[in-house]
Amino acid sequence: MTVAALATYPVKSLAGVDVRAACVDEVGLRGDRRWAVVDPAGTKVTAREEHALLGLRAEPRDGGGIRLLAKGSGRTGDAGDAAGAAALDVEPPRDAAPVAVSFSGQDRARPAGPAADAWLSERVGRPLRLVWQDDETHRPVRPEMGGQAGERNSLSDAAPLHVTTEPSLARLNDWLLETAMERGEEPPGPLGHDRWRPNVVIAGGEPFAEDSWRSVRIGEVPFRATMVCDRCVMTTIDRTDLRTSKEPIRTLARHRRWNGATWFGIRLAPVLPLGGDATITVGDEVVPG
Repeated sequence: MTVAALATYPVKSLAGVDVRAACVDEVGLRGDRRWAVVDPAGTKVTAREEHALLGLRAEPRDGGGIRLLAKGSGRTGDAGDAAGAAALDVEPPRDAAPVAVSFSGQDRARPAGPAADAWLSERVGRPLRLVWQDDETHRPVRPEMGGQAGERNSLSDAAPLHVTTEPSLARLNDWLLETAMERGEEPPGPLGHDRWRPNVVIAGGEPFAEDSWRSVRIGEVPFRATMVCDRCVMTTIDRTDLRTSKEPIRTLARHRRWNGATWFGIRLAPVLPLGGDATITVGDEVVPG
């Protein structure tokens, strides 16, 4: 088995970027989900509630900054003309006073400032704020999500890394076609991995073999499997037109529903010393244990 694709999502719920190589530290891929969107009261806002967030993209920049991008092309904005620009560069607000936020295990973050807030609010159509996780060692991987003592997380939902596999997605696409034929519906096009927002896509192996992995080595980097990934309604949002449908959750639930949830993919935690890092690359060998 090998790594087929890698991706990071600098801002939680915004579209991410594919990369050929990524640095791994104790909280996952460096720069992944370090930023998030909240409302004026500090409550997190995700694409589950605001589908328009998936129509925006964040690209990493040197020094931990990001570039926010809307669909289409356009000039980069600055603080004096942020809302109307197609792209906006945002630097980590290291000197900004922390504000209260409401995430599990995360009660504060630093605000990116009025330019970023205006840019997001204009595109989503409601008042929003962009915040930055200044200390990624503050948020533990929760025990109920398979976390162990000392494991830390960025602003991702439950674990440092999310993994899907090509054989499992191929099997699901077969099931989706079968469902459409049974119901006399128009056959769907095959789903891509972007519906699941994985950090790592693995080629090779058997469908859903990852359910039983206890550990995995990617290249030279060891990881511990924390749990299988439960899926939410975000997977039903088409990434092209941002419309929702019943699939793939309807079909996936027929085959992979237990303990009150529907499951696809797995979550991993790096097994690295405090302060350690390593690199994984597309094409790396993957060895489960």
